[in-house]
Amino acid sequence: MDGHYSWTWVEERVAETSAVWSACARQHMPESRRYSAGEQQLREQAWDAAADAVEHELRQPRAHRTQAARRETQKRITAAFARFSAVALDLDDDAIELLTHDFLPAGTRLARWARHFDPALSMPDIIQACRNAWTACGLQPLLGQRVELTPSILGYSMLYPYSDNFLDRENLPADAKVRTSRRFRERLRGERVAAENQLETALWALVELIEGQYPRARFPDVFDCLLAIHRAQEHSLAQVRSRDSEAELLLLSCAKGGASVLADACLARGWLTEQESRFAFDWGVLLQLGDDVQDVREDLERGSMTLFSGPARAGERLDNRVIQLLAFAEHVGREMAEMQSGSPMLKALLRMSWRSLILMAVAASHQHFSPQFLAEAEVFSPFRFGFLRERRHRLTGRQGLYAMLFDALVEPEPEGDTSLPETPHSLALSPSIELPPS
Repeated sequence: MDGHYSWTWVEERVAETSAVWSACARQHMPESRRYSAGEQQLREQAWDAAADAVEHELRQPRAHRTQAARRETQKRITAAFARFSAVALDLDDDAIELLTHDFLPAGTRLARWARHFDPALSMPDIIQACRNAWTACGLQPLLGQRVELTPSILGYSMLYPYSDNFLDRENLPADAKVRTSRRFRERLRGERVAAENQLETALWALVELIEGQYPRARFPDVFDCLLAIHRAQEHSLAQVRSRDSEAELLLLSCAKGGASVLADACLARGWLTEQESRFAFDWGVLLQLGDDVQDVREDLERGSMTLFSGPARAGERLDNRVIQLLAFAEHVGREMAEMQSGSPMLKALLRMSWRSLILMAVAASHQHFSPQFLAEAEVFSPFRFGFLRERRHRLTGRQGLYAMLFDALVEPEPEGDTSLPETPHSLALSPSIELPPS
């Protein structure tokens, strides 16, 4: 018998969400907070002040620093972020407290654990895992739970850097991908499949973290959700060099994005109401489409077709597509407002983050938009689009500043984090998690 979150449930939800997406098509930007040129300049000054303060801390000699000194450096970096948030993002004390004392620590704790689990994991891989964990942590208060990095959120967030990297390998035969994907599905079903290589050893260990918090007999919905995102991930491979219609691409995007955050929500508490399930699914679709806007350039380079890279490849402007995405974000925001738990501050913060990420993606990919649209959209951004592009180039061009900041924040505590599960000994000793040979 199919579980609660069977593939039939996912397909029904995909059809409903696709209809909502289509209904969001319009010609004008949804109204939001507008910023004058003077207000943008003030926020840009706060950006530069925070960046200078952080860079000053990171440029200090690190040799022979005590653990206490490193902690003070981390505190000063966090304080610089708090000052920036207050001025540039108009956040109040409660919102800054949530970001700096709940979300940021959850990310640093995951990163520290990940580096011990597999020292060869790249910074982008760990950041990908952190982004998923932050989504799950954002869901926790909306489901009446406190914000914390649980073993199951840790395990789920770490699963997909491995499986995504494996499935994205171009030099790997299709039959090898199919076989590994099938074995992974069997393990998600609870079958005791012996690991054949280091990739499977890692995946199996991460699944065990979820099983340890949510026994299968008591929390079947958790594993229904994991199987749903796994199936959606398999189907999404069709987006690479796909010739599918736009309607089919929409269905693929909805299934993958929606199932991903549905799993986040179920892992945040172990079970969901139908209202919570629908909101989580739609939030996932929003995040997936937002990622597609951010990744237009990369998708064009590798030939991956999405709702945004497809029109861009054909030379079409993406103006109306982004307006549609912003309207869809408004729809998801209304669904979130109906959630019984979660403070108004948290909900406002999440709505702001969705809109900001979309506008920053527009700034980065400005060549795919009309000058008229860019002028209209820029007034809704706290920062001018040219400023965002310039600072992005400066930060990525500085001598490893991002990597230095990452290292400074995730430097492990000598006594370890006893609230997180121990790293499996066999994996901690391994210099890297090897993928099956191609």
